[in-house]
Amino acid sequence: MAGALVLIQETIVTSGVSAVTLTGISSSFNVYKVVFNNVVPDTDAQTLKLRVTTSGTPDSDSEYDDGLMIMKSSGAFSFTNGTNQDHIAFTTSGTATGEELNGVLHLFNFQNSSINSFATVEIASLNSSSALRSQTGGFMHTVAEANDGLSFFFDSGNIASGTFKLYGLVK
Repeated sequence: MAGALVLIQETIVTSGVSAVTLTGISSSFNVYKVVFNNVVPDTDAQTLKLRVTTSGTPDSDSEYDDGLMIMKSSGAFSFTNGTNQDHIAFTTSGTATGEELNGVLHLFNFQNSSINSFATVEIASLNSSSALRSQTGGFMHTVAEANDGLSFFFDSGNIASGTFKLYGLVK
């Protein structure tokens, strides 16, 4: 499968930014993959959030639905879901050494203007209490429109560091 992934955009954050936006989704690929590593907030105990982009602008409508299983090293598993939200919320992270978020998203139908965009989610992190968290599930933007990317941000403060990559999967 050499060459099955084509890097479209990479953003490496080394000092605080309010958001990271990855764009470049088009009809060139049917499926896209986003990988983010070592994502850390500049303010402790912040939740990583996401919005799809339309023409490069984050879409803040209340049209996001999700279902995520949360597996915890320090407690019982749980399930979260939401409908008609203005973003997708992942798990929290902190500022202590090793507290970071890492994840993989597979994006489907983003380039198709006649169907909803949706994604699968796999995240592993150390939260603001240095406890292991894993999330798996999916989300959907319930608007039939073409989306060209994703925008990541924390609920408060900036993204202090991290690497974000958008890939196209060869047809």
